[in-house]
Amino acid sequence: MKWVQVTAGVLAAGLMVGSHAQTVLSEGFDDVAALTASGWVFTNASTSAGLTWFQGNSGIYGAQFGAADSYAAANFNSTTALSGVVDNWLISPELAVGAGSTLSFFTRASDAGFFDLLEVRFSSGASAAAADFSTLVGTVGSAAGATYPAAAWVAVSFTLPTAASGRFALRYSVPNALDASYIGVDSLTVTAVPEPAAWALFGLGLAAVGSVAVRRSRTC
Repeated sequence: MKWVQVTAGVLAAGLMVGSHAQTVLSEGFDDVAALTASGWVFTNASTSAGLTWFQGNSGIYGAQFGAADSYAAANFNSTTALSGVVDNWLISPELAVGAGSTLSFFTRASDAGFFDLLEVRFSSGASAAAADFSTLVGTVGSAAGATYPAAAWVAVSFTLPTAASGRFALRYSVPNALDASYIGVDSLTVTAVPEPAAWALFGLGLAAVGSVAVRRSRTC
């Protein structure tokens, strides 16, 4: 009898842990060229567009985790113009996220002293048009100063602002390519927090589990 009650309690605790947060995207960038097959979008809006985001170069530095080149990279070659505007986007698949969901990844630059800037932006819905990413979630680095981490991989995390289905974008943005170096992104995850309605359903499920335990106790 007590065994049944304890089992129900353990089950409830396990459900609570599992329902608290869910990883809806995990990307290690083992094959950047294959990202489009899973819904990622590459958009290079730079002046005289050059390279899109590409496979990391292990000769510059190794990945944060995994094979030495398993990270996504972008650099001054985003534009073919010597002093052109760098505006290079890596856009995620459409994801279902709740308010308070988090986007986390590791990033670094190749050299200190450059004005590298990485913006994290969000757009609700399925659109992958750069113009629709009007919500700025956060930034790494600065176009006005050399602040991008370069000595080692650094973990960053941002809270997504809304409960919606949508996409986020990593936008490498430098007004003058002469101020750009080389940046990498690795070990990216998006963790979604269930909405209140989901918690309500979860609560009903726990109530049902408790009810079963009580009924069994009265028949044993």
